[in-house]
Amino acid sequence: MSLLFSPLRIRSVTFPNRLWVSPMCMYSAVDGVAQEWHHAHLTQFASGGAGLIVAEATSVVPEGRISPRDTGIWNDEQRDAWAPVVEAIHHRGGIAGIQLAHAGRKASTWWPWADDRGSVPEADGGWATVAPSAVAFEGFAEPVALDADGIERIVIGFRDAARRALDAGFDVLEVHSAHGYLLHQFLSPLSNRRSDAYGGSLEHRARLLLRVVDAVREVAGSGVPILVRISATDHAEGGFTPDEAATVAEWAIARGADLIDVSSGGLVAHQRIDVHPGYQVPLAATVRQEGGIPVSAVGLITDAAQAEQILADGSADAVFAGREWLRDPHFGLRAAHELGAEVVWPPQYLRARWR
Repeated sequence: MSLLFSPLRIRSVTFPNRLWVSPMCMYSAVDGVAQEWHHAHLTQFASGGAGLIVAEATSVVPEGRISPRDTGIWNDEQRDAWAPVVEAIHHRGGIAGIQLAHAGRKASTWWPWADDRGSVPEADGGWATVAPSAVAFEGFAEPVALDADGIERIVIGFRDAARRALDAGFDVLEVHSAHGYLLHQFLSPLSNRRSDAYGGSLEHRARLLLRVVDAVREVAGSGVPILVRISATDHAEGGFTPDEAATVAEWAIARGADLIDVSSGGLVAHQRIDVHPGYQVPLAATVRQEGGIPVSAVGLITDAAQAEQILADGSADAVFAGREWLRDPHFGLRAAHELGAEVVWPPQYLRARWR
């Protein structure tokens, strides 16, 4: 029997398989409100056999957006725009998750296909950014270091966003603490120069992430799965390390998270990454083995046999893919066909099941 197409139960949710859609920013929102694009983009994966579909990094406060075109969930209009997307995913038999995020010093930037790069000026719709310390990402505007009140607003923002996400119908919540965004900025000594209770030792640098997990779990209750995405290394000297990631992952699980979504990088522009198929899988394996906790792997996972082997090797409990779902929104059905796995096909697509 295929491991990739075996079910996985986390709290009250049973995932029909372990091939999941990674959150991917679409840069297509208006004032943080999801549009028709998001509806069509996300619901197609439910028809394509995804075990879990996680909506893109969605900001918990206005100033937390990566770009002015990012989605948000800090107000009820945004919540209400997400609700029909989730309903459509459910109608097609899918499970819907959302990634709750704050970009910190990497907020207020141009979207990838804009003519400009770097920070968006306030005159063009940008805003002042915040971070653990007044240390800019290379080429971006210098952020304002968060004070105690600012940190409290971050925690409240995640809590309120989690409540709105559940009201919109989402089944799974993911806390974004990777790719150089705010919670990752607190974790790494390269961006966190604080000397208070949120800086210095690993325990202090992890404090904000753990407070956010506490707040989200309080809202989620006992039944909703909570994932935490981390960058297990900064790929830069003096940065966050895999051993530290395993320790923080253990702490997050103890505070109410259920699975650690292991990625890497994004904190500094001078990172050096050897990118190749499955290049982040060993990081997931390290966190899983050292922490003894459930993890998912992600990063250039592009075919069924590769994904199956990751699970067979014991490197991860589930697999996130991104690019391959964009190339083929029915990646799940294709992978099941290639592995000879028995899965539920939409009746409209049954003619493609056997030949």
